[in-house]
Amino acid sequence: MDLTDIHDPAFLKQLDQRQLKALAQQIREFLIDHVSKTGGHLSSNLGVVELTIALHKVFDSPQDKIFFDVGHQCYTHKILTGRAGQFDSLRQYEGLSGFQKRAESEHDVWEAGHSSTSLSAALGMAVARDLNHEQYHVVPVIGDGALGGGMALEALNQIGSEQRNIIIIFNDNNMSISENVGVLTQNFAKLRASKPYNALKNDLKTALNRNNVGQAVLTGLQNMKDAVKKGVIDTGVFGEFGLEYLGPVDGHDIKSLIQILKVAKSHQGPVVVHVLTKKGKGYSYCEEDKEGVWHGVGPFNPQTGKPLSATPAGYLSWSSVISETLVRLAKDNKDIVAVTPAMITGSKLEKFFAVYPERAFDCGIAEEHAATFCAGLAISGKRPFISLYSSFLQRCYDQINHDICRMDLPVVIGIDRAGLVGEDGDTHHGVFDIAILRSLPNLILAQPKDAGEAQQLMATAFSQPHPMAIRYPRGTALYNELAQAEPIPVGSWTLVNTEPDHRCTVVTYGPDVDKVVSKVLTNSLPVQVVNARFFKPLDEVMLQRLAEEGKPVIVYETDMLAGGLSSAILEWSADHQAAMSIRRVGIGDTYVPQGSLNKIRRLETIDILSLFDVIKEYCEA
Repeated sequence: MDLTDIHDPAFLKQLDQRQLKALAQQIREFLIDHVSKTGGHLSSNLGVVELTIALHKVFDSPQDKIFFDVGHQCYTHKILTGRAGQFDSLRQYEGLSGFQKRAESEHDVWEAGHSSTSLSAALGMAVARDLNHEQYHVVPVIGDGALGGGMALEALNQIGSEQRNIIIIFNDNNMSISENVGVLTQNFAKLRASKPYNALKNDLKTALNRNNVGQAVLTGLQNMKDAVKKGVIDTGVFGEFGLEYLGPVDGHDIKSLIQILKVAKSHQGPVVVHVLTKKGKGYSYCEEDKEGVWHGVGPFNPQTGKPLSATPAGYLSWSSVISETLVRLAKDNKDIVAVTPAMITGSKLEKFFAVYPERAFDCGIAEEHAATFCAGLAISGKRPFISLYSSFLQRCYDQINHDICRMDLPVVIGIDRAGLVGEDGDTHHGVFDIAILRSLPNLILAQPKDAGEAQQLMATAFSQPHPMAIRYPRGTALYNELAQAEPIPVGSWTLVNTEPDHRCTVVTYGPDVDKVVSKVLTNSLPVQVVNARFFKPLDEVMLQRLAEEGKPVIVYETDMLAGGLSSAILEWSADHQAAMSIRRVGIGDTYVPQGSLNKIRRLETIDILSLFDVIKEYCEA
């Protein structure tokens, strides 16, 4: 079968078990081949091939609403709904999204890039369906890592109360990005390993393989439920929420999957189908990965598993710069602890966890809990560092505000993947954190221009008594370990290049500082550049100097204009009646699409060339 000939999932109704199995293998090979060229989420998609085929075999999309929590495991779904021919454009500008996207297809009924949203959305759809007197199935697929998120548990509570017809597919692979943690994971592991479960699993599989799946299957499932009740449901996972439970079932056995989904389809009320899958199924490099290396990948050689691009010599990822500094600081400060919401590998905290295991904590996919956990540590005399992707930090704004900043607790927040992140698109761009955090009292907010300044800002954060957030982008930085990272005066900016006869000043931050300086020097432009490394507090001495000079000021930021650095400067100017001629360059009132950084920066006119068009217009007039 040519996968590009698929227009919708209806063709699956005509395929037998042998053909479905062959299709699964073909899709796996297709995914490995295409993701090796474009990059993307590989392991999670290889793990749900058979499950997705079975879902589309049993249900009728788009009338039935099939959708995936987070959405990063939707590639097979996209193939089966007619988008195989677009996979060469996966994650590229105006190409196929790496997540579900409503504008792409009527089969994409929900969008998300964060975890634990699917069950709340499912309940909303089910209630609307019933109010409209419509007939369709709502089928969210949620992983065991996402099920531990607070939102998912809150949704389960109301789903049990409402008792609407919802079929929850519980995709259990004991992995989120890396291996899961927490008591829920422990209980599911006990279930999978228990002798009663293994015996009943064989009975269930035998029943499911019969031609007649009527009362025999229902009886077998009831027996399974009774056994599971002793091991898991009484812990409050499903039974205490009032949900029926079916499974566990082998998530790579298409025949068993189809049969159990048919049973779930006929069930009245909410039901959980527990599916056991293997993340990375069918590709040895993914199957053996326990650290999350193959969760999201760039282009690679499918034969060797080696990436096609390597980090240049002397460079480290920004995440590694921060974590290496944290390890060194923790050697001299026994109160420093590290906290992550399921992002040990992504945040490069593996070394800290290895060196200081008793001072390292993975909270699972629970940003809100992780932030308040840090507040509890800080109020008790510890110095917690929490690493949060900028896009995920949005989820714990209330905890940072109410539990950390309001009590002025010395929590250090590492804002990873700050700024535009490229191919993951609008759900993952980290462009809102400055505006989100800048209004919070007691908080210090900064961004280093290079690895040396990053080390100094980390030393600054742990040398003062207030909450402090340090943002840093995706990508790499030239790294030289400082023998002694000296703290930087809080709120201080620096004039990076001295140009006595300058006609204007560019105020910017982060890695763009050196890029702008290099461009200015190369072209002998009469421009001075300020490294505005603190967003809060501002350097009022520097601002007063710029105001007194009376020359144009261009504020160049690659995040949202609203609430960003330029907003802060304009507020200061108004409050101090300091007349300043300010031109702002930044992201307007829009969500930025996916694409390469160069492409989307140019699209938003925040690339260096666009900046220098402004310099010519504004400073040479």
